[in-house]
Amino acid sequence: MENNTQTTREKIIKTKKNYKRAPLMPVHLRVMIAVILGQIACGYALGISGTALSNAAKYIDISDLWTGLIGAGSLIGLAGSLLIGRLSDKIGRRQLLMINMYILAGLTLIHLLTANLLLTFIIRIGIGLMIAVDYTVGNALLTEWLPKGEDSKRQSHLLIYWTIGFILSYIVGTLITGLGAYTWQLIIATGAVPAIITALFRSFFPLPASPTWLASKGKVKKANKIISKHMGHKWRLPKRFMKKNAPKDIAWGILFSKKYLRRTLVGGIFYACQAFSFFGISIFLPILLSSMNITGGSISGIIYNGGMFVGVLFGIFIFNKISRRTFLVGNFLTSAVLIGIMALVPGLDSMIKLSIFTIFAIILSSGLVLDYPYPTELFGIKVRGTGVGTCITISRFGAAAGTFLLPVLTNIGGAKLAMLVCAIVLLFAFIVCLIWAPETSPKFIKAEQNNN
Repeated sequence: MENNTQTTREKIIKTKKNYKRAPLMPVHLRVMIAVILGQIACGYALGISGTALSNAAKYIDISDLWTGLIGAGSLIGLAGSLLIGRLSDKIGRRQLLMINMYILAGLTLIHLLTANLLLTFIIRIGIGLMIAVDYTVGNALLTEWLPKGEDSKRQSHLLIYWTIGFILSYIVGTLITGLGAYTWQLIIATGAVPAIITALFRSFFPLPASPTWLASKGKVKKANKIISKHMGHKWRLPKRFMKKNAPKDIAWGILFSKKYLRRTLVGGIFYACQAFSFFGISIFLPILLSSMNITGGSISGIIYNGGMFVGVLFGIFIFNKISRRTFLVGNFLTSAVLIGIMALVPGLDSMIKLSIFTIFAIILSSGLVLDYPYPTELFGIKVRGTGVGTCITISRFGAAAGTFLLPVLTNIGGAKLAMLVCAIVLLFAFIVCLIWAPETSPKFIKAEQNNN
């Protein structure tokens, strides 16, 4: 019996092709659209809180502490990515992605029923936990379905859609006016719309399970059946997954072993320092622009957000043209210098400030392109969900700290202090990446091996 099973496995390997070498097919498109819609919904849900809170301050008594806490709430929830990643490595990707957007939409709509600040903070944490599912699990599923070569490229494109959602939230938030103290609740509740659209798409066009995840659990036969169902009978798992026995569960502690420690620290620290500045500045942009005495706050905000979108496009353009390590190191150094100039030379003309600030947005945002592919490339398939989830969890502490501290720092020392702290954090990330960041780009790793 065992020999027959082995013979069947060998026959499959000989007569069928690795599904990761297949051309793009409808199943890839379905997974991509489902993940893209999720990115738009996540970007919108994160961005909308800043505009809503800026509006709330006009009508209700809200302290800097509560402004920071509520703004950081969804980012604190995103720290649950560690648990979500671990859970997805145990039960799979599909189940989590089929329900999280329904829960996110439901939690968002509760904002219409309450203006209680503590309850609003708790709701934002729950929303962040649901966003963590798409950040961690959606990213893993996309990587595990897309053909080799398309996976990292399409991952880098996800930031376009996340940025669209983030910018859209700013535009919608500035357009909703005239409802008095209820305005901010309606603004923040609009996050339910993209979430519902995403949830319905995933229901009408259900996501397939991850073949490589199934194989990593020893379910090789089931994995090959799913591949045949969605791609045709000529495709199969990669050879390395055609094994008889399921591997043992990998302990979470392996991420801090000699093999993965440097990668875990680099992935978490680069992500956290980047998120500290990006989310702190972007979510509370209206507050910062006001403190910088830049006239025409709404127009300036749109210009800054436009710069952010241009930055993502620029990042995608250079993504495969330079090494991952060079990208990281150069991005952090340039961003730190630009924001440092604004902090240390406060007497600049208003238009010069806006110009430097917009260039800063372009440079910093271009680095966001690395947020999805780089952590994924740092870890092998068996620990990918846990590894990426750990990096995202570490990063959310940075994002939550930036979002919580920015309005507090601005109130204490104005925009100058807030930007100086951001510059120090970015400079720290530059030093860490310069010393530790490994190269993960297949193209440049192969080039280095050929040179050696």
